[in-house]
Amino acid sequence: MLLSVLLSVHYRHHLANKLWARRFFLLTNVFSFSFSQRNYLDTMLSCYLSLVISLMISFRDVRVSASGSICTDSPVFTPSALVVKYGDPANVTCVVCQKDCSDNASGLEHAVGNVTQNGTTMFWTVDRLIEWELSLQCYYNNDASDQCTSILNPTLYQLPESVSISFVNHTEMMFENQQYTLQCSVQNVAPVEKLNVTFYRGNTALRHLQSRSEQKKPVNETFTLNITPSRKDDGAQYWCEAKLELGPAGPQSPPVVTSEKFSAPPVYYGPELNEPRNPDVITVKEGDTLHLNCSSVGNPSPSYTWTRPKNSSSSYTGSVLTISSVGFEHEGQYICTVSNTVGNVTKEFNVDVQAFPWIWIIVGVFVAVLFVLICVLCCLFYKQNRKGSYNLKDVLRFPMRTALPLQNCENI
Repeated sequence: MLLSVLLSVHYRHHLANKLWARRFFLLTNVFSFSFSQRNYLDTMLSCYLSLVISLMISFRDVRVSASGSICTDSPVFTPSALVVKYGDPANVTCVVCQKDCSDNASGLEHAVGNVTQNGTTMFWTVDRLIEWELSLQCYYNNDASDQCTSILNPTLYQLPESVSISFVNHTEMMFENQQYTLQCSVQNVAPVEKLNVTFYRGNTALRHLQSRSEQKKPVNETFTLNITPSRKDDGAQYWCEAKLELGPAGPQSPPVVTSEKFSAPPVYYGPELNEPRNPDVITVKEGDTLHLNCSSVGNPSPSYTWTRPKNSSSSYTGSVLTISSVGFEHEGQYICTVSNTVGNVTKEFNVDVQAFPWIWIIVGVFVAVLFVLICVLCCLFYKQNRKGSYNLKDVLRFPMRTALPLQNCENI
């Protein structure tokens, strides 16, 4: 059985060679003679001998070369590379030789389609190409009875039927700084060795991946990418793109199929304080307003619990604790606990309340009053005892007279 297959292969490749025709005839006669013998051992020996001779002839005479030293004028395909979409028509031309070799045996082996010949030019056409592993062999026998062959393997491609993206074994919320796996599934694409997949987050390309498979027929291919989301990725949209890179012979714009955009689950993270912790004591005067800020961020939104000094009876659950008029009962340590489903964080405030300085206010008022009183007294004293003051009217109205001594009044 093996021998018959080998002989048929030799016949297909070398029947055009006249020397091979004679060898084939001789080999057939040897087999006829061998199987007609009655001695079984002689027959088997003849078979093995014939097989060895056939193999020797095969390796000596079969020369498939497009650039070898023997075949200096090799067949040329136009185009040199053929890329065809599955089910589309295709055609190719093969010039067997550049010089006149019309007298030499030549041909174009093909599994599908039709071949026409015009001199040394072969024309191959097919109305609908659906053969995934096709090989075209254009050949001729040169003057040295060597067969010169050029082989063209057309690339048949098929766009993916669908492209989808998802998380592997995960549908609920994600946690910050933990690793998750994205999966891009490409269905029924060929050839997969030309397939490139790109993962995206929004408009940002995350990574490019290429298949390592050499399968020619349509297959399903899955690509994975590990990601570590952060809080900025909360609600981000992920998608992937499948592209067939078919080279210069393929379409000028590589065929592309994209998945739908997939909204990722929420990214959860524990509470973080907006302002750092302050270990210093907060000093506030009695009667002033006190603000204690414990604002935080987190997902889900955090809740606040305040632990207040023992003397303070009221409770509070907001992010900023405000006391409009501080008293001595508000003095002490305040503890703010911020928590959500991921974790919690605490912040401490140490408050010192100082008494209002009434004594200094009283002294200030006394000094001010005393100063005003002194100023008033000085003004009054100045008015009553000012120098050079007189009434001009009184001076003009009464003339001056000389007073007489009292003792002289009695003698008048």
